[in-house]
Amino acid sequence: MGSAETITILLSSSLCLSLLLVIIIKFLHRVWWTPICIQSAMQSQGIKGPSYRFIYGNTKDILNMKKESMSRPMGLSHHIFPRLQPHVYSWLNTYGMNYLSWYGSKAQLVITESEFVKEILNNRDRAYPKMDLDGYIKKLLGDGLVTSEGEKWAKLRKLANHAFRAESLKDMIPAMIASVEMMLERWKQHEG
Repeated sequence: MGSAETITILLSSSLCLSLLLVIIIKFLHRVWWTPICIQSAMQSQGIKGPSYRFIYGNTKDILNMKKESMSRPMGLSHHIFPRLQPHVYSWLNTYGMNYLSWYGSKAQLVITESEFVKEILNNRDRAYPKMDLDGYIKKLLGDGLVTSEGEKWAKLRKLANHAFRAESLKDMIPAMIASVEMMLERWKQHEG
């Protein structure tokens, strides 16, 4: 083998190893370093939650809790939240009104305190961007007020505000009363 061939092989090998090393570093940064930094930043602000697990986050815990919840019989009750979302119910009781959980390597901050919810929903300075929706969910919800952002959201919001002004709703009061009376009559017939 000549020296030119040896140099070519060494250069291509080192290039491949460098590329592989960059890919591994980016992967570890995304699935290990970033979640650890997010979790420690949240803990320093007093927000706790189930600890992050490498790659899969809390998804195994969530699946196990749902499987266990669905395996038990349920009595007749309107108290279904612990059955439908056992992980949220359990973690709210364990970590408090606000907690951090993990879907894979993505953090999910669960907020249930009314003041924080109000601040997030107002979002005048756009500090809380909307979550990117997958194709399936986007098709399910459509491209309306809930999913849009920016100028399109402002336009749709203006239309919605116009439709729900007091003057617009006053004209609907007779229809609402008729609907409620009809429903009450159905309930009375069903009951008696």
